[in-house]
Amino acid sequence: MKSSLGRLSRAIRMLGVATAVSGSVSCTPVGPDYVRPTVAVPPAYKEAGDSKSADAKSPLPRSRWWELYNDPDLNALIAQVEVGNQTLQAAEARVRQAAALVDIAGAPGYPALSVGKVGKIADSSGVGFSARWELDLWGKVRRSVEAGTAVAEASADELAAAKLSLQAQVAQKYFLLRMYDAEIRLMRGSVASYEKSLQLNRNQYAVGVASRGNVVQAEAQLSSTRTQALDVELTRAQLEHAIAVLIGKPPAEFAIAAKPWNAVIPAIAPTLPAELLLRRPDIAAAERMMAAANAQIGVVQAAYLPSVGLFASGGINIGIAGGLAIAQILLDGGLRDAQKERSTAAYVETVADYRQTVLSALREVEDSLAAMRVLESQAATQAVAVKASRDSVTITDNQYRAGIVTYLSLVIVQSAALVNERAELAILGRRLFASVELIKSLGGGWEMEAPKAAQK
Repeated sequence: MKSSLGRLSRAIRMLGVATAVSGSVSCTPVGPDYVRPTVAVPPAYKEAGDSKSADAKSPLPRSRWWELYNDPDLNALIAQVEVGNQTLQAAEARVRQAAALVDIAGAPGYPALSVGKVGKIADSSGVGFSARWELDLWGKVRRSVEAGTAVAEASADELAAAKLSLQAQVAQKYFLLRMYDAEIRLMRGSVASYEKSLQLNRNQYAVGVASRGNVVQAEAQLSSTRTQALDVELTRAQLEHAIAVLIGKPPAEFAIAAKPWNAVIPAIAPTLPAELLLRRPDIAAAERMMAAANAQIGVVQAAYLPSVGLFASGGINIGIAGGLAIAQILLDGGLRDAQKERSTAAYVETVADYRQTVLSALREVEDSLAAMRVLESQAATQAVAVKASRDSVTITDNQYRAGIVTYLSLVIVQSAALVNERAELAILGRRLFASVELIKSLGGGWEMEAPKAAQK
């Protein structure tokens, strides 16, 4: 029995030695080595403006970009995204799955050993083993690991992209909610003013100073404004519910108290277009998928070559047998040719996807820069309109009290003033929304953690 155990031990050691030897003499993996395809990027953004104005702007921070807005409530909300958002939890689970798949892909590169028992339990002579190992002479396993590693890296990049997207969504919805808070205060102030006007007209009508028409106009103005205010409150409630879900809470257990708010719109200097390739996680993910598809071509090409393996089996009081196994597929009905064609086409597809992702990213930056520029101009012109409309209300109110104009004239200028003030708030909301969109389109300060094969 001892001699049989000794033979078993020697067989296992020999298989291990063969593993080491094979590793030193294995061939270069078949298939193309990956080189990142080129993509055309412009030297500068068309909508970035002149360099003088760009120098006055701040560079995008590498992390915690939301702190640029100097809003503690926003900081607290975004901190909850990573902990509570279920979409993000699912993405993190996919990253772990991808990492496990790398180990699965590499497992065939190691020997497999199994032990079994045949016969009566008390009879030790029936204990046997078998060991096998397919040598990775052509690099099929190494290419599989290469592909799996690239997919795992892409999953990590996709997680970063998902996190950035969710953080941006929270920030944008929060800013819109605060904008609607300000609009609700404006509407309630107008309602209170119109209520006083209605009561004044009723009193004047009762004593015969004002006409019934003035009362009806005041009632219509008040009711219409109340209706509009209710619509704003509905939108505000829906935004609050959406934020609750984004941070992983039931809407019934979440609320954001309304309060005065000073909006901060940071001035962001865009990076160069070429840097976008290293700062956008979605671009990095698309590039890693190219690398994975390229490695998969080598996996398919290895199927054209013979498989070479070592095997051994034996047991106690049985003896040990083993040797070298070589197999070559001669006919497969065109299967390997079809698989090769498919893998090549899949790689071409990922290259097109990568280039399209870069083009879309460039467009998003240009769109955001244009929005920031145009909305800043709109804010300036709208501020003039708001001031003029307020002056118009003051003048027309004095004229009405002096009997120079009708009450309808006052209603018209009051309505116009309210429209202009609401438009000013809407532009502020759009500017904040666009600033977050610009930060997101620039990658949110994200950068590749380490150089990858993509950067060859």
